[in-house]
Amino acid sequence: MAKSAKKTRFAPKLHIKKGDKVMVIAGNYKGATGEVLEVFPKKNRAIVDNVNLVKKHQKPTQNNPEGGIIEMPAPLHLSNLMLIDPKTGEPTRIGRKLVDGKLVRYSKKSGEIIN
Repeated sequence: MAKSAKKTRFAPKLHIKKGDKVMVIAGNYKGATGEVLEVFPKKNRAIVDNVNLVKKHQKPTQNNPEGGIIEMPAPLHLSNLMLIDPKTGEPTRIGRKLVDGKLVRYSKKSGEIIN
C-alpha cells in the first residue's frame, strides 16, 4: 500500500513567503542567511538560496548535453527558518494584525509591517 500525504481541509498559514530574507536557526546550516526561492506548503518546507546545497547527478539532456554533477539547494523544514526583521536585521517572530481591513504580517521584535 502506497503512502499518501495526510489530507487537510485547509492549507496551513505559513510565516514565510517566497522572497523573504530568512536565517537558519537549527541544523547543519545554523546561522546561514538567504532569500526564500520557493515554498512547499503541503510539505512545510522551503528552498533557501545558497543554503543546504546538495550534489545531484544529472544525465545529459538537450538543455545540458554534458550532464554531470550539479550543486543545487535542497528544501529545509520551515521550523528551522526564522524571518529576518527588515528594521534591525535580526531574526524575529511573526505576528498578524488587521490594517485597513487586511491581515498583514508584522515583526514581533520591532513592530515593523512586513510586505
